[in-house]
Amino acid sequence: MVLHPLLGVDEVPAVEPYLGRVGEVFRAFREQDSGCASYGVRLLDGARWFVKEAVTDRARRSLARGWAFHRAVRHPAIVPQVHRIAVPGGGWAVVMPWREGEVLYHPTGSGPRDRTSPGSPMARFRALPMAHVRRAFGRILDAHLAVEAAGHVAVDFYDGAVLYDFARDATHLVDLDEYRPGPFVLDEERLPGSRRFMAPEEFVRGAVIDVRTTVFTLGRTARLLLDAGDEERAWRGTPAQQTVIVRATRVDPADRFENVHDFARAWRAAGPPGPA
Repeated sequence: MVLHPLLGVDEVPAVEPYLGRVGEVFRAFREQDSGCASYGVRLLDGARWFVKEAVTDRARRSLARGWAFHRAVRHPAIVPQVHRIAVPGGGWAVVMPWREGEVLYHPTGSGPRDRTSPGSPMARFRALPMAHVRRAFGRILDAHLAVEAAGHVAVDFYDGAVLYDFARDATHLVDLDEYRPGPFVLDEERLPGSRRFMAPEEFVRGAVIDVRTTVFTLGRTARLLLDAGDEERAWRGTPAQQTVIVRATRVDPADRFENVHDFARAWRAAGPPGPA
């Protein structure tokens, strides 16, 4: 029996050289602020996979948390971690199916690093017809209903976790490694993440992080994705949706929607007919 070169191996001495032996590394992301190095690899049978290796202690802890998250949560929009491979020194690499698309914001690597350059993925996304944007956010919302149903909360979600395929109008979510079971009490000065998407309690040691924190993040996601620009002055959604966002992003968690389900129901009731 011939073992699969990625799914059938439990340990390798070094990730990138091994990938080069079993296939072709056609994309490499070596400079990531997450502390991970990632590779797109095409195997000899033509199948393409994404392999992410933790190269720092912090990244190893995050990747271990992500592995647990993917065992608990399944949704078609969430790119799954299907196998992990041990590497010397106590590290891991995880294997995921390859998905076409571009992350809407990429703070490292080559290409535009802001959200406003004409060629940037976010600027191109914001120029799409509203039906496409609503569908994309609807898929994000549906994925987080699954996250909530599994008893988890969003941590470190931002537009860099949104992989959008412009050719197919398809949305997937990646790099959800900091998601964790909730509620939990924050035992550090702040959680990781982009300030534009984070709730106030994510900066307070001893604060409770729960589904209302996820509601805040989703409210901010909707506000930023449905705007034509980056200064939040060109809202493209409905006035009723804007009202829903205001409630979702209130400072006091008690004043927000109680959970993602309630937020999703209000959001969809406030929008035009159709998806999202």
